Amino acid sequence: MDCRNPRLVAEFWGALLGGAPRLVGREDWYRIGPLVDGGPAITFQPVPEAKTSKVRAHLDVRVEDLQAAINLVANLGGSGPSERYHYDEGTVAVMADPEGNEFCLVDLVAGAVLG
Repeated sequence: MDCRNPRLVAEFWGALLGGAPRLVGREDWYRIGPLVDGGPAITFQPVPEAKTSKVRAHLDVRVEDLQAAINLVANLGGSGPSERYHYDEGTVAVMADPEGNEFCLVDLVAGAVLG
């Protein structure tokens, strides 16, 4: 993930996903994960420019308590919800990290899976 402040963004995502960010490879490059065997890792690398358009890779973070997760995002320096959608499968809240990278908090109805 490109960031103007990789440490800030890595700390946000680490706290949200439950993984401690660590320095990797180069100065100011951070990584969290993998959080489960075989899972993905997210690397945060510095870039000089600010985000200017919608993020093309969009993460969905499943939560058990949507309002508690919204509050956590705000307490960590993120923002939202900018939009909220209600589906038969559950509720989705569109959020953003401290640099404006969009993602969704997804509160599924028990047993449901979004397609």
